[in-house]
Amino acid sequence: MEKNVTYIALFAALIAVLGLVPQITLASGVPITAQSLGVMLCGTVLGAKRGGLAALLFVGLVALGLPLLSGGRGGLGVFAGPSMGFVIGFPVAAFVTGLVVEKTRASLGIAAFGGALIGGVLVLYLFGITGMALILGKNWLAASLLVATYIPGDLIKAGLAGFITQGLAKLRPQAVLSRA
Repeated sequence: MEKNVTYIALFAALIAVLGLVPQITLASGVPITAQSLGVMLCGTVLGAKRGGLAALLFVGLVALGLPLLSGGRGGLGVFAGPSMGFVIGFPVAAFVTGLVVEKTRASLGIAAFGGALIGGVLVLYLFGITGMALILGKNWLAASLLVATYIPGDLIKAGLAGFITQGLAKLRPQAVLSRA
């Protein structure tokens, strides 16, 4: 039990630390950050339940006002901005990513890459685009066109999640809880 709590807190902190990487804000108002890589790693390393809880802890801390999002953003105001859907989608994306890794019997690197694509990109985009459409008053198609520029970077992050997870499994197999 204590080990699980430690991992959940550690990966919530990882998402926060990845927000320190300088952000690039596009015209849509949603910044390009490395935090979605942290969400992907929550799922690929911790699995569905623990990964989702780590991302949920992160979102809860942001809601409480801690400036953990890129650019030092935090508080309830974040949930009224164009990136609201992405932030709300973090726990679901981590959960789905972990679920794919847990259920896929392919090699861990392939499963982690696939899980990161499905959970960390597809699911996260469903939440993010929907949030942008609501906040910006656009239809879903118009909002989805605004995030098209993020796709190449997110594909790279999914590849990194697979590579990092596979590397971690070789160095410390017991640390990859998604396959325990």
